[in-house]
Amino acid sequence: MGYRIERIGREDWQRLRTVRLAQLLDTPMAFGEPYEYARHQGEGNWRARTDWLNEPGKIGLVAVDDSDEWVATMLSIPSKDQPASVDLIGVWVDPAHRGRERGVADALLDAVIDWARAGGARRMLLGVHEENHRAAAFYERRGFEYTGGETPYVLDPEARILEMALPLD
Repeated sequence: MGYRIERIGREDWQRLRTVRLAQLLDTPMAFGEPYEYARHQGEGNWRARTDWLNEPGKIGLVAVDDSDEWVATMLSIPSKDQPASVDLIGVWVDPAHRGRERGVADALLDAVIDWARAGGARRMLLGVHEENHRAAAFYERRGFEYTGGETPYVLDPEARILEMALPLD
């Protein structure tokens, strides 16, 4: 199966809603938003999300399979706290499309890294739930390292979000 990487457009709010709900059902710990909250959001909220992703300095990418289905997402925005850094957010691959042999996550990350470097970013940051070992292993394989930074997980203050970083220069 082949995949193509596309940018999420302003008009893609319905597709974004569909994939976001799938993300929240599949890996709730990876996102700071409950499924029921997202499910009840109206068109205006979803349009605002795609508008937000198309603001300058932000990118939202999807992997699209041969049947034109969105099977993965990866987003990046400027870091609020770290100059010359970007945050990697919204990372998800549909379970049927996971695995190193398929290369979906790698292709998306390569595209986001290229975008970040072209924009002058020198470092990419992300937060991974302490129990999301699959995601952490992927990030480590790609060169991310734990920084020692951590924050409470917004949906469970007993759990931690661990910061990882990748130098881009």
